[in-house]
Amino acid sequence: MAKYSYEFKKKVVQEYLDGKGGYAYIAKQNGIPAESLLRRWVNAYKKFGDEGLLRSRKNKNYSFQFKLFVVELYLTSEVSYQELALSQGINNPSLLVKWVNDFRISGTEALRPKKKGRKKTLDIKEFKKPSNPIEVKSVDTSAEHVKELEDELLKLRIENAYLKELRRLRLEEETLLKKQRESSTVSEDSST
Repeated sequence: MAKYSYEFKKKVVQEYLDGKGGYAYIAKQNGIPAESLLRRWVNAYKKFGDEGLLRSRKNKNYSFQFKLFVVELYLTSEVSYQELALSQGINNPSLLVKWVNDFRISGTEALRPKKKGRKKTLDIKEFKKPSNPIEVKSVDTSAEHVKELEDELLKLRIENAYLKELRRLRLEEETLLKKQRESSTVSEDSST
C-alpha cells in the first residue's frame, strides 16, 4: 500500500472540503486508487483535525476492557468499522477488524495483552540432568477458575446476542420474501 505524506493528504482533503469535486473525482485527479481511502481521510480530518491525517509512529496500547467493549459494541449494533472507530477515538478501523476477527476465532483471550519478547528455551544441559521426584502441591485455583468462567460467560453472552440478531435479520428477510411471493402471485392471478 502506498504511503501518502501529510501534506498530500491535507491538500486532497481540503480540495474535497472546498467543494472542488466528489470523492471519486478528486481521488481520480490525484491518483488515489480508491475513493474509500479519500473518504477515510476526510472522516478522520473532520473528527480529529490535523492529527487525523498524521501517521502515528507510536503504538498505542488499548486495555483489555476497552477492546472487549468495542468488540461487543460492534457485534451488537449495526455500525460500520469506520463509524465505530471514529466514535471511539481510534484512527485505524482495520484495528477493529483485527480485534473482532480474533475474538470470533479465539474468544476473549485473544484480546488480552500478550507477553513480548522471545520465549525462554530450556538449556540442553539442564534438561538432561536427572530430576528429583516432583512434589505435588495443592494450589488454590478457585480465583483463576472463577476468572475463566467469567470470561466464558461473557463470550457466550456476546455470541448469544449475535445469534439472536442474526436470527431476527433472517426472519425479517424471510417475511419480506414471503410478501414478495404473495404479491407476485396475486398480480399473476389478476392478469389472467
